[in-house]
Amino acid sequence: MTALHRFSSRLQPLDRTFLEDRLQGAVAYRRIAGYFRSSILELVGESLSTIPTIQVVCNSDLDPQDWQVSRRAREAALLDRWQEADPALEAALYRPQYRRLYELLRQGNLQIRVVPAQQLFLHGKAGVIESTTGHKTCFLGSVNESKRAFSTNYELLWEDPTPEGVAWVEAEFAALWEMGIPLPEVIIEQIHRIGDRQEVKLIDLAPPDLPAASLAESPLYRRGETLQPWQRDFVALFLEHRETYDQVRLLLADEVGVGKTLSLATAALVANLLGDGSVLILCPAPLTLQWQTELLDKLAIPSVVWMSQGKYWQDAQGHIIRTRGVEDIARCPVQIAIVSTGLIIQQSPECEVLLSRRYGTVILDEAHRARRRRGIGQKAGQPNHLLDFMQQIAQRSRHVLLGTATPIQTQVYELWDLLGILNQGAGFVLGTYSRWQIWENTLPIVKGEQFPPTAREMWEWLQNPLPPAKEHPIFSAIRLQLGLDDKEYRVSTGFASLPCFIQTRLEVELPAASEFLYHHNPIVRHTVVRRRRTLEEKGLLERVGVIVHPQPDAPLGTYGDVPFMGVGLMANYTFERAYAAAEEFSHALGQRTRAAGFLKTILLQRLCSSFAAGRITATKILNHQSLDEDSELAPATSILSDPTPAEQQALEQVIAELERPEARDPKHAAVLAFLTQPLTDAQPWLEYGCIIFSQFYDTVTAVATALTQALPTELIAVYAGVGKSGLWQGGQFTSVDREAIKDGVKHDRIRLVIATDAACEGLNLQTLGTLINVDLPWNPSRLEQRLGRIKRFGQRRPTVEMLNLVYHHTLDEKIYEALSRRMKDRYDIFGSLPDTLEDEWIDNIEELEDLMDKYLHLRQEARNAFELRYERHVSDDPDQWRNCARVLARQDILNVLSQPW
Repeated sequence: MTALHRFSSRLQPLDRTFLEDRLQGAVAYRRIAGYFRSSILELVGESLSTIPTIQVVCNSDLDPQDWQVSRRAREAALLDRWQEADPALEAALYRPQYRRLYELLRQGNLQIRVVPAQQLFLHGKAGVIESTTGHKTCFLGSVNESKRAFSTNYELLWEDPTPEGVAWVEAEFAALWEMGIPLPEVIIEQIHRIGDRQEVKLIDLAPPDLPAASLAESPLYRRGETLQPWQRDFVALFLEHRETYDQVRLLLADEVGVGKTLSLATAALVANLLGDGSVLILCPAPLTLQWQTELLDKLAIPSVVWMSQGKYWQDAQGHIIRTRGVEDIARCPVQIAIVSTGLIIQQSPECEVLLSRRYGTVILDEAHRARRRRGIGQKAGQPNHLLDFMQQIAQRSRHVLLGTATPIQTQVYELWDLLGILNQGAGFVLGTYSRWQIWENTLPIVKGEQFPPTAREMWEWLQNPLPPAKEHPIFSAIRLQLGLDDKEYRVSTGFASLPCFIQTRLEVELPAASEFLYHHNPIVRHTVVRRRRTLEEKGLLERVGVIVHPQPDAPLGTYGDVPFMGVGLMANYTFERAYAAAEEFSHALGQRTRAAGFLKTILLQRLCSSFAAGRITATKILNHQSLDEDSELAPATSILSDPTPAEQQALEQVIAELERPEARDPKHAAVLAFLTQPLTDAQPWLEYGCIIFSQFYDTVTAVATALTQALPTELIAVYAGVGKSGLWQGGQFTSVDREAIKDGVKHDRIRLVIATDAACEGLNLQTLGTLINVDLPWNPSRLEQRLGRIKRFGQRRPTVEMLNLVYHHTLDEKIYEALSRRMKDRYDIFGSLPDTLEDEWIDNIEELEDLMDKYLHLRQEARNAFELRYERHVSDDPDQWRNCARVLARQDILNVLSQPW
């Protein structure tokens, strides 16, 4: 047997003197290649098409931990790497290669597997070629598996035809092949898509084809992600209503963490590209920049945010677009504008300017803030400023979309108030002066508890608004007989004047009237809700379990030296005296002014967060400094600016107690113990990655300072408001952009994050497996949002763990005990709790559980009423959006969206 052969491309063309000669008539070709994208893209030589078996194993740069997550997440990560190149350029340069590669893959004679980054062999390339006679030869060298590598590049190659050499390479190949996974189908389909890619113009697309054509090459899809089936279903529903009514009025009330923002944003994008007009997005101030980031990072949509303090527009790159003043809020420099609802709540001058123009699409995020006033007095029960504004602007908008995870907070009528917004200028929602507008009469009908006793009365329910033809054959027949198209929703024809066969049909439906109206009513027609549990049961979302610590009945010592007493953390006597003084301050403030509202508990809330937050808050109140951390406090903090002698004495005692040397915060020790000791698992929590949440930046700073001293080599990220984010290491703080923190967490460079609730929206932390709540806001939906940062698609752990810290014998502990008794479902911990605990609930702490039970009963009534429609059929069909080959050029999309109002 001939010994080793050596080849150099400097001396001879390797594609002709080696590759073509060896592959001629070969029956098998097994190859250890390099990086999977560059290795297989040009694996399309003519000589390969006749080889029955071609097997290529190549590597990726995926972390081994990423390899262990779900198949979907792993495939998404691989697709992200595959689509790094510009698709337009790829199609222009390599269309024939993509087509031939796709043919080889579909024929089945070419098989490709990919292994994770832990098996790096970028410089360990080899192959085995088997001829028809059974003779085998192997080769090793620096050659990549591409035509250019064999024909153009300078490469070295060694051939070894000996049985020992062949067996050695085959053994290496077999081992790598075994640990690899087949090239995902999503990548094969992308190879097909690029081969067939065609750019089209807006005018060439029908509305149903527009979403796929505009999103297939968006950053979201190029990163290997996708709009989930229920999100695509919402966009399809939007287009369906647009076709039916020429207007769209929808309330999207999906539960937290299932992606309302992308659903709403995509619908707005499609509407604007269809020429429906400008887009106005209204959301709370902390979410304005997050909306802007989401639009740009995932959909490549330009937008501007109105900065109400400076009265100017700001784009996603932070560029300021100067204006002449308030009136320029109506002259947006691009098609999509984002404005804070705080501006409306405070009745800023911009409100009237906004109401002076018309809109294509208006989106209100956190729509439950548009509600009736509570309490007592002349204005009780009247619309608040946001509800009043929305009722007005809806009349000036073609499409109105409301987004909220909690359409009902304390009373069922709040859902009807939101639908009332949708009905403004669009009577097809609830009708005009119809029965459906009166929620007390409607709810029993919608729930199926009552039903019309006669066909005549049933017609009175159906005729205003009359459902669209496609909803049921009977509606199609009625519209056909009366000559009504879908845009006509109010029918004046009385029952006696209806054609006889329509009367008969209604009589036939009458025995099942309760079920009929349950399915066909305007309330559920314009409300969309998807529950996480339902999506999990359908297999559309992976089920992630949650274990909550401390467990109330856990024996002493369960958590090592961490001093839990039930759900509370034992504190020392300095805290007890400080807490008693804070209670005295709260009582005195409440006695002084009824207008104090939740301000009377503000010191207690911050003291219950941390010793540091309590001391700093007391100092600021005493020194007449603004509590500007929470923008919602701004209008009310004047009440705190002139404390009475009793209040002042209480504040001074709080500060004195918390400044004692022995005032050491037990929460710091508890956090450190869970991070560094295996208290609940074989590994300490830091090994899984952890995010630590607090409501208050003072607490975040205190915890970060304590941890960087205890863990000097650990890189600790602080994720907070603009200008407050950065990295701690070895006691040194460096300011960094929040996007850098996100990227560091995503790529496992950062495993410990301490965040304010600014991180609750728009931040994906599924690479972290544990969560610590240093404090518990009296807002269960915010807790759910926190949990949603790690309990999401791509989470590596099948069960995540959460630690809730409250001090023993405090108001926080009482509230948490009431909440924790309703936190028994591992997969839906907070989903049925109210959005906010009302002030009067806190005032009546002993009755808190009864008040929550009453709330839960009201909410369950609504849930029973809308369960079927809330859980619209969502199928996980192949994602045709991702594979769309007829696409809009990104520049064409930008040209439309960059036009001023």
